[in-house]
Amino acid sequence: MRLLTRLTAITASALTALSVSVLPVSAAGTAAAAPELVVNGTFANGTAPWWNSANTSMAVDSGRLRVSVTGGTANPWDAMIGQNDITLAQGKSYTLSFDASASTAVSVVTTVQLADAPYTNTLTQPIALTTASKRFSFPFTSSLGTSAGQVSFQLGKNAGFTFFVDNVSLTESSSTTPPGDGPVDMTNGFYVDPDSNPAIWVRDNSGDSRAARIRSAISAKPMARWFGAWSGDIRSAVSRYVAAADAADKLPVLVAYNIPGRDACGGHSGGGAGSEAAYRTWISEFAAGIGDRPAVVVIEPDSLGDFGCMDEAEIQVRTRMLNHATQQFRDKAANTWAYLDAANAGWVAPATMANRLRDAGVGNVRGFAVNVSNYYTTAESTTYGNAVVSALGGGATFVVDTSRNGNGSNGQWCNPAGRKLGTPAQLGGGAEMLLWVKVPGDSDGPCGIAPDVPAGTFSPDLAIRLIDGS
Repeated sequence: MRLLTRLTAITASALTALSVSVLPVSAAGTAAAAPELVVNGTFANGTAPWWNSANTSMAVDSGRLRVSVTGGTANPWDAMIGQNDITLAQGKSYTLSFDASASTAVSVVTTVQLADAPYTNTLTQPIALTTASKRFSFPFTSSLGTSAGQVSFQLGKNAGFTFFVDNVSLTESSSTTPPGDGPVDMTNGFYVDPDSNPAIWVRDNSGDSRAARIRSAISAKPMARWFGAWSGDIRSAVSRYVAAADAADKLPVLVAYNIPGRDACGGHSGGGAGSEAAYRTWISEFAAGIGDRPAVVVIEPDSLGDFGCMDEAEIQVRTRMLNHATQQFRDKAANTWAYLDAANAGWVAPATMANRLRDAGVGNVRGFAVNVSNYYTTAESTTYGNAVVSALGGGATFVVDTSRNGNGSNGQWCNPAGRKLGTPAQLGGGAEMLLWVKVPGDSDGPCGIAPDVPAGTFSPDLAIRLIDGS
């Protein structure tokens, strides 16, 4: 069953027994992999069908396109490269993405437009280039319905320089529509991890007076399974977990957490893959492990919030890795709703986060996640999420981590006292979904009210305090 069908699979008796509210959902199918509209965007097959205008010359150099641009032109379009015969549908949403750099800092323009007069633009986007290659991603809604579209890079009105571009992609954004009509109980629809840290603790400590309360309030609830280096062969580990959920006809929630330099600001959950190449392989295998089975994935918590603790070179590498991750879920996990992590309401300004999300490839996936492992209320988080959507110009959805936000934030992030469990997983609630992404009772690190509990380790004391709000 596909993702939305999975979420509608509930009986009236189960709804009555669970005594939870029902929310609307459509039984329409989820998105298939979007077809690529650009031909030879990796330049693996030379330059064709790309063309260049006067004042430019082009060749493939080390797997990317190198364009020499003559200086002294009056207009950006006086020196161009592009590709024609792009088919666009009016009113459809698309994302144009590419890697680009230049021999010197320079501003150029990329467009999606008619190839012939009157050259009507549906996307005109200035881009600031430096000598470091950067991933750019621009979602837009087409005002054109044509088979004579064009993707172009307008390079004129500059001094002479060299332009480099690679991995050019134009795809229609996910055709999956947000849930629309028909009853669904999301608590029943999500998969309950039988081997979560709280579930294991409850099984191993059945005689403990706290076990029954932790089972009822936490381990019996749907929550995310986090995957990292500890998971072993990642493709097999992910496949086994998703297969178990599929067999139970439930929807699993997974977290990919293995990016190099992980938790750069917090420090308690440091680690990650040993190199960019290792990470690219790991995340590719992660997506392949899901395949065409339904799943929800949160991609790399804190990864776009940590920029204040990283230098520019590290930021560029991280952004490139995240963009690769979004492409892998887009291309290898067609029935997955994937969400880039977008920090929380108290960390990064919405406009800044929107820029980071664009660069990281949010246009390739369903949207973004907020408040992961933090405590901001659902209302604060949805206000923040909506502001990010607005700054993105629409075209994205978001989910909120409600695992520990029942009492809101007191300004501390590392095992603060007085926090409480939030709303269990459901559709809607101000966001596309409310999810328990952080596992309640798992420590943030040796800090706060758990000074001796390492990050990711379950503490029954933390769990009880979350149940009681103490």
